[in-house]
This record gives sequence, structure tokens and C-alpha cells, in this order.
Amino acid sequence: MLTNVIKEHKDHFPVIFGKVCGCMEVVFGIEVKGVDPTSHSYVLVKTLDLTYDGMLNDDQGMPKTGLLILILGMIFMEGDRAPEEKIWEVLNMMGVYAGQEDFIYGEPRKLITKDLVKEQYLEYRQVSDSDPPHYEFLWGPRAYAETSKMKVLEFFAEISGSDPTSFPSWYEEALRDERAQARAATGDDTSATASESSSVMPSSLSCPE
Repeated sequence: MLTNVIKEHKDHFPVIFGKVCGCMEVVFGIEVKGVDPTSHSYVLVKTLDLTYDGMLNDDQGMPKTGLLILILGMIFMEGDRAPEEKIWEVLNMMGVYAGQEDFIYGEPRKLITKDLVKEQYLEYRQVSDSDPPHYEFLWGPRAYAETSKMKVLEFFAEISGSDPTSFPSWYEEALRDERAQARAATGDDTSATASESSSVMPSSLSCPE
């Protein structure tokens, strides 16, 4: 990279490399992590533990995780449901338009209303009693399984150069979500343990009703 790309700006490599890493994380949802500082080797990993990148099976195309993270963040910050109009308002500001092929995301409307819904990262549904019909986006079950509101908030805080606690209402919501997930996990473990115990416990040891 120093020889073929940066060349005469080698002294500015740390700054340039940091900017590039930040752009890759925002646009593609790919995080650059150092593996060996002595050899300056790095590995690319998907941001926020998301397993989907939107690339074709033959590895053609570009990762689309960045757009997914943006939409998940908008849904969270809009109160767990984001009007479709709001989503397109923000995407249009980025130069991404419905029906217009994008060199990174392909056809955006298909990506967010079909592909990401099919992958269960998003739910896309009509707002009840809306006439004419309006639609909204929610987190899908796969999003809840693979990431969390706190991780999403930490991501947006990092790229904005701030801290999650700088957004108190969202931070409190993320904390409530973390506690709820912890309780659910504890409940699942307790139920599983009780089920396993009952399967091996002699009936003579069961409590009378």
C-alpha cells in the first residue's frame, strides 16, 4: 500500500489509513482489525457481528452490510419502527434512490424491501389503518439474534466521534434492551435446566401437588 498507493505521502499513512478504515466501516460494514502489529497485517471482519454481506455466492459485487447497519440504526432511533418515507429521505441524501441502480447496493428498493426482508434482518409492513397505505420498517428476528441496540448505538457513536452516553434516551433504551436480553437468556437457561433435571429425576422425588 505504501509503495503502490500512497507513495510520496508515506508520512501521512496513519491518518490516511484511519480515514480509509472509517469509510470501509460506514459504506461497506467492514471493520479492519490488526492481527500482527510487527508485520502490519490486518483482517477484514463484518461489523456488529452481522453474518450477511449481500454479496453473490461467487463473491462478485460489494458488501452491503453498511446500508443494513444504517437502516437498523434509523429504526432504533425512530422508536423501533421507521416510516419508509424517512428511510428514503436519508438514503436520498446519500445519493441512493429507489429504482435507480447503485454500483454498491444494486437496486436499493429491492435490497431493503425484498432481500433484507427475506434474510429476516428487516420487517417491512403496512402501517395499520393507513389509507392510502403507508409502510414502515422494523428489526427482523435475525437482526435481534445477531446484534443489539447497544452495539448499533456504539457504532454510530464511534463514527460520530462521541460516546453512547452522549445520547441519553437512546442509551437508556439500549440498556433496557440489554437487560431484557439477559433476562430472556437466563429464563431460557433455567427452563432448559429444569427440563433436563425433570427428565433424569425419579418420580419418587417429585413434589406432591
